Amino acid sequence: MATLLQEITQIMSSLENDTLSPAESLRLLADKIQMENHIVQLLRKEMSKVIVGQSYMVDRLLIALLANGHVLLEGVPGLAKTLAIKSLAQALDATFSRIQFTPDLLPADVSGTQMYNQKSETFSVKKGPIFANFVLADEINRAPAKVQSALLEAMEERQITIGDETFQLPNPFLVLATQNPIDQEGTYMLPEAQVDRFMLKVVLDYPKMEEEKLIIRANVRKEGLEKISKTLSTADVLRLRELTREIYLDEKIEQYIVDLVFATRNPSKYGLPNLETLISFGCSPRASINLALAGKAHAFLNNRAFVIPEDIRAVAVDVMQHRIGLSYEAEAENMTAKKIVEAVINRVDVP
Repeated sequence: MATLLQEITQIMSSLENDTLSPAESLRLLADKIQMENHIVQLLRKEMSKVIVGQSYMVDRLLIALLANGHVLLEGVPGLAKTLAIKSLAQALDATFSRIQFTPDLLPADVSGTQMYNQKSETFSVKKGPIFANFVLADEINRAPAKVQSALLEAMEERQITIGDETFQLPNPFLVLATQNPIDQEGTYMLPEAQVDRFMLKVVLDYPKMEEEKLIIRANVRKEGLEKISKTLSTADVLRLRELTREIYLDEKIEQYIVDLVFATRNPSKYGLPNLETLISFGCSPRASINLALAGKAHAFLNNRAFVIPEDIRAVAVDVMQHRIGLSYEAEAENMTAKKIVEAVINRVDVP
């Protein structure tokens, strides 16, 4: 990492006298990030009014917000998954809708449908709850595959087709889904094709003892939970996303990303022959794209105008773990996708 930083510094110094100096552009970008970062910190502060002890989850939600990606939150009940997503939407001056996924839900309940007007003898479109800036898909694994697939076009293309008409979804548009891993009856595992469309899969754990005390105090107050103020507009979000895209990604970091992804496809070539029988399929190209985007967002949150290997390592598990197929041998050995990604991270050389 130190070597890469030295190289970036040298490049900046050597290009200082250029008319269109990349070095100067990088410095200007760093100044912009410094000025804009306080807005994100205000957003984090607002969410902390009601979310206690889940800073990791909040960071991942902010990364998804900056990188224009969708998030899948997995954890046992009561870990503030739904509350965190609602709090994020409340802190933004944006439209929000919540879809409670149930076994009897229909695709039209998500995307919308055509309604027949008997009086005028015409059809009109009734848009569904998917037409919002933030869509909370609560307990997404409780609905059957045909309903889950109704989200596919929306998540990937940012548009919905109802009948023979196609409608663009609002911008920004984020799907934030939750799923409960402990209930098996009446649940449907998400298809690999849909899981791959989530930029991040965040697995949550229980809060610490001191944090749980604070949670009790916050929820038993006479006044109830604190109110969240709106701190960002949709225009702010779009501006911050453009700024995040400008963050410098060195070619060596690109190669590092590709090495991490290819190590899940051909483990033996990276000195991990023991993983060959544990992986049925490796990460898709979306993993490479999302590692780069999430790495840039992580750099933004840390007030940097360029991505370092630690940014990629910080987001690698959340970007990659749901894109790896486990074999029967892996399940027999209690090997999880997270452990495989961690083994890959520890093995692949850092630039």
